[in-house]
Amino acid sequence: MTEIRFSGFGGQGIIRCGLITGKALSLFDKKHATMTQSFGPEARGSACSSQLVVSDERVLYPYITKPGILIAMSQEAYDKYESDLQKDGILIIDEDLVEPKPPRDNIKLYSVQSTRLAEELGNRIIGNLVMLGFFTAVTAVVSPEAMKKALPGLVPERFLDLNIKGFDKGYEVGLQTIGKKTTKTKRKQEITK
Repeated sequence: MTEIRFSGFGGQGIIRCGLITGKALSLFDKKHATMTQSFGPEARGSACSSQLVVSDERVLYPYITKPGILIAMSQEAYDKYESDLQKDGILIIDEDLVEPKPPRDNIKLYSVQSTRLAEELGNRIIGNLVMLGFFTAVTAVVSPEAMKKALPGLVPERFLDLNIKGFDKGYEVGLQTIGKKTTKTKRKQEITK
């Protein structure tokens, strides 16, 4: 079972991240997923999150207890939720919007300029799709094909192509990132031999 928390501020499409990922897993990757969401009364601009519990078997308890993966797209969300992350979890941040503390325990930190990449593609509103592509590449929790199949009906039809471009860009950067980490690890092993 995997517990995932997407977090940021209202208006970044954080709830939509949970919906897209849950739909992709449940309908196209033959997994079971439940989603819950939370946001402050201010909605736009305040911290919000969507949580997913993912399993190969039926999910009996829909709420996360200690997420193994945290995606933080704002400083406030990072500050609020980072301490809940498992000691060997995966932390993914928008590096332009989040200043992380020194890593603790065995947490793997990945960072991407999701908002900046979205702006380069023409619209910062797809920063969440860039982040989803990156998340898909570095975690392998869900397949990229399933994620793209889940987009129709959850993103505006007139922006579907742009959202797919954003996802693809994030996925590409994610593959490059894990490739770099693998290369660094191999080099360290070669040096120590």
